[in-house]
Amino acid sequence: MKSENNISRRKAVQGLGLGLATLSFGPALAASKTKNEDRFFLKALEDPTTKYPKPPFIHQNQPWPALASKMNPRPDHGETSYKGSGRLAGRKALITGGDSGMGRAAAIAYAREGADVAINYLPQEEPDAKEVIELIKKEGRKAIGIPGDIRDEAFCKKLVDKAANDLGGLDILVSNAARQQSNPSITNITTEQFDWTIKTNIYAPFWIIRAAMPYLKPGSSIIATTSVQATDPSPDLFDYAQTKAATTNFIKSLAKQLGPKGIRVNGVAPGPIWTPLQMGGGSTPEKLKEFGKDTPLGRPGQPAELGSIYVQLAANDASYSTGQIYGAAGGNGQP
Repeated sequence: MKSENNISRRKAVQGLGLGLATLSFGPALAASKTKNEDRFFLKALEDPTTKYPKPPFIHQNQPWPALASKMNPRPDHGETSYKGSGRLAGRKALITGGDSGMGRAAAIAYAREGADVAINYLPQEEPDAKEVIELIKKEGRKAIGIPGDIRDEAFCKKLVDKAANDLGGLDILVSNAARQQSNPSITNITTEQFDWTIKTNIYAPFWIIRAAMPYLKPGSSIIATTSVQATDPSPDLFDYAQTKAATTNFIKSLAKQLGPKGIRVNGVAPGPIWTPLQMGGGSTPEKLKEFGKDTPLGRPGQPAELGSIYVQLAANDASYSTGQIYGAAGGNGQP
C-alpha cells in the first residue's frame, strides 16, 4: 500500500510539472504560431471558371504580328499578380517571344524570382517588348531586349552570344517563339508560308539551342513551349500542329542526350491561351468569338496562369524533372 501511495504521489508531481511546463511554454508556443502565420498572406480560394473573362469575345483580328497591348481584354501576364520568392536568384535567362504570351509571363515571373532576363522579339513587336523590359527593370534585374527574326541562322547565333555576354552567362533557355496561321485547307498553304512556319518553329530552336550549348552548365534548364496541338491537332492548323509534335519529340530526345551532362530539358503544352498569336491570323474570327468555350473551365487560359510552370521547370527543386511535358489546357488536351 505504501508503495502504491509513493507511485501515486510521483504521478501527481509529474502531472503538476507537466501542467506548469504547459503554462510556461504555452504563451511562447502561441506566440510562435502567430509569428509563423504572420509570414504568409491569407489567400481566398479562387474559382477557376470565373477568374478570367469568358466568351463571347468581340471580333479583333490584327495585322500580323499582333500586339498584346491592342487586345480586348488585355491578357494577364502576371504584371500585377505574380509574386516572387527568390527561387531563381542570380540566374541568367534568354526567352524567345518574350514580348507577349507565355514568353512575357515567364519573363515577368523570372525577374520577380531574382533572374536577369534577355528577351527576343520581332522589331514590329517593340511596343510590347518595351513594357516587358520596364517590368523587369522595376524588379531591379538586368533586362536585355534583342529584336530580330529567328528564321535567320546567323541571327540566332548572334542572339545567344549577345544574351550570354550582356547577362554575364546563360543558364535558362526558353524556346517559346512560334508562328501559327489558320488555313482551312492544305491547298491554301503556299510553300513560302509552310517554310516560314517550319523555319520559325523547328529550325530556329535547333539553331538557338545548338548555339547555347557552350554556355550551359550542369544545373541549367532548357524549356520549350509546345502545344496540345502536338497530340490533338485542329484541322485548320496543319503546319503549326506538326511543328509542335516535333517540339514535343525534340524535348524528349534532347533530355536523354543532355541528362548525363546535368542539363534538364522540359516542355509546356498550353491549350487555348489568350495571346496575340490568335489575333494575328492564328485563329478565325468565328473561333475567336467563342475561344476557350469548349474547355471544362469554359474560358481561355491567361499567360499568367502558366508563369509558375516555367519557374518550376527552371528551379533547383525540379531537379528530377527532365523530358517531361507539363500541360495547361483548362481540362482538355494531352498531357
